[in-house]
Amino acid sequence: MDKKRFNIWYILLAVWGVLIIQSFISQQYGPRNIPYSEFLGALNQGRIKEVAVRENVMEGLMLAPAEGEAANATTGANATNATTGKGEKLEEVRFHTVRVGPDVSKQLEAHGVVFRGELENKFLAQLLSWVVPLALFLGLWIYLMKRFNPGAGMMQFGKNKAKVFAEKDIETRFSDVAGADEAKYELQEIIEFLKDPSIFTNLGGRMPKGVLLVGPPGTGKTLLARAAAGEAGVPFFSLSGSEFVEMFVGMGAARVRDLFTQAKEKAPCIVFIDELDAIGKARGMGAMSGHDEREQTLNQLLVEMDGFDPRVGVIIMAATNRPEILDPALLRAGRFDRHVLVDKPDVLGRKQILEVHARRVQLGDDVDLQKIAQQTPGFSGADLANVVNEAALLAARKHKKHVMQEDFSEAVDRIVGGLEKKNRLINPKEKKIVAYHETGHALVAAFTPGADPVAKISIIPRGLAALGYTQQRPTEDRYLMAKSELLAKVDVMLGGRVAEQLIFGDVTTGAHNDLQRASDTIRAMLTEYGMGETLGLASFERSRPTYLELQQGGGHEYSESTAARIDEELKSTLEERRKHVAALLEKHRDLLEKVAEKLLEQEVVDEEEFLAIIRPSLEAEGVDPDKAVRAPTSSEDAKERRPGEPIGEDMG
Repeated sequence: MDKKRFNIWYILLAVWGVLIIQSFISQQYGPRNIPYSEFLGALNQGRIKEVAVRENVMEGLMLAPAEGEAANATTGANATNATTGKGEKLEEVRFHTVRVGPDVSKQLEAHGVVFRGELENKFLAQLLSWVVPLALFLGLWIYLMKRFNPGAGMMQFGKNKAKVFAEKDIETRFSDVAGADEAKYELQEIIEFLKDPSIFTNLGGRMPKGVLLVGPPGTGKTLLARAAAGEAGVPFFSLSGSEFVEMFVGMGAARVRDLFTQAKEKAPCIVFIDELDAIGKARGMGAMSGHDEREQTLNQLLVEMDGFDPRVGVIIMAATNRPEILDPALLRAGRFDRHVLVDKPDVLGRKQILEVHARRVQLGDDVDLQKIAQQTPGFSGADLANVVNEAALLAARKHKKHVMQEDFSEAVDRIVGGLEKKNRLINPKEKKIVAYHETGHALVAAFTPGADPVAKISIIPRGLAALGYTQQRPTEDRYLMAKSELLAKVDVMLGGRVAEQLIFGDVTTGAHNDLQRASDTIRAMLTEYGMGETLGLASFERSRPTYLELQQGGGHEYSESTAARIDEELKSTLEERRKHVAALLEKHRDLLEKVAEKLLEQEVVDEEEFLAIIRPSLEAEGVDPDKAVRAPTSSEDAKERRPGEPIGEDMG
């Protein structure tokens, strides 16, 4: 049900309306407020009939001209007549005036007016003078507390802020989750236990108290937890780890206690804590990580998980993308003793995810989701949902009735490289340099065994710094890489810089990111993968720097002499690969110029056009372009660079 948000302006508007209505009623039906001088004039004319005298005010009855007629100051002496000397009608009205003179009683007695004294009751006025401001202050304070801390007004600081979904309100099912078959299989036992615990308890077994979903951001951890609750048909408590911690000490621990109390009352149910690392960070980790409130909250969570009976039917699920910083006490058996990996999907999973999100989109006849899945290795489920949405928006912007394949390709380019900078003016010389730079990347990739096939070459500026990019599309997911394949990657990265030097006899800053990534790849080969001569089979894994190392620039685990030898081998390997790439591009210089001219002419060269230009040369070397086997990018590399990401950040 859609609940309207409370707004204080509604109350202010209502008070204002009541005051206006009250003022109108008092003017129409209340006593007529007259000046004291008019009262004296009416008294002298004999038009005052009776008066109630108080300390500061007087009220009574008088004869006055009807509304809309001017009062006649010189009426006849007979004040009881219904008309004045000019024939104006008089009517009996109640009046109200402020008492000025002290001798009012004598004047009234002299004119024969009936008068009486009344004591003025000031209690109500004095009461309202301090009750109303106090009520307004309390109301404003309660409103601000609810405004800055939704769901926690007075006496509710220790209440948890979990969003509770009844079983009938959860419409998500496993059919809505794609690309995570292994994770769904692991959660299937949880669902069966919540439906019928006797299946496991009859054999003496017990379900794990906690299930930790681990994986990169956007892979669907929260969606999996909600789908598990939907499949089991049980209530679902959902909240973030940061919602436990408040500025008041002890509030986080109180909310943990209240959460488990409510969960036991609604058992069987699922309690889901997103971003567990917000409260589950290892205690005492780092020089500046002390936080008493967070640690008290973590301690209370550990106590509650260790104390409740798993047969109650409360399953604690949590999600994090930083499991390495969690406290070991959280991960031990008896707490979060089942860890479910929710990794980025493979090509089959990406296609399934695209099919799920494409249900709501009007697809064209030429859309090939398999091809889109191949273009997006390293994409998470959230990234793929964004691809479908961006494609639909692009098609709607062009007033199309269906989303076509070209819209999906453009959506991938937008997400990977950024928006096209159509208004960024590049002088002809720089544009020519960019064209040869990108062509160098593409040709080295085409003629190097082990490199990914080229899908598109572009010199249209995108994003913040990319003046162009070369998009490569792997044919399948890989989990291992050979030394020759890593060197092939380095060759492709160096292709742009070598092409610039070969054609123009000079180099630019456009290869900055290429050189950095090539150096990192070779350094990893030498220090981590045991693929060099300096360290042999020794491996020095890159460790996460501590707080002090961050300020000092980090460090390494080998001696300075070894570091110097690594730097020397890194330099010699880069020079060796540069000479190899230079010889390759010199051999195919005619193709370099043809592709660059084509690129300058139309700014974008797709896979078919590029293959049509280089096909004769590939066939001359005995390679069938349509059947050439090229090793695709590994999944490890996909985590470092998404497909289509500009090879050079400054130029591409």
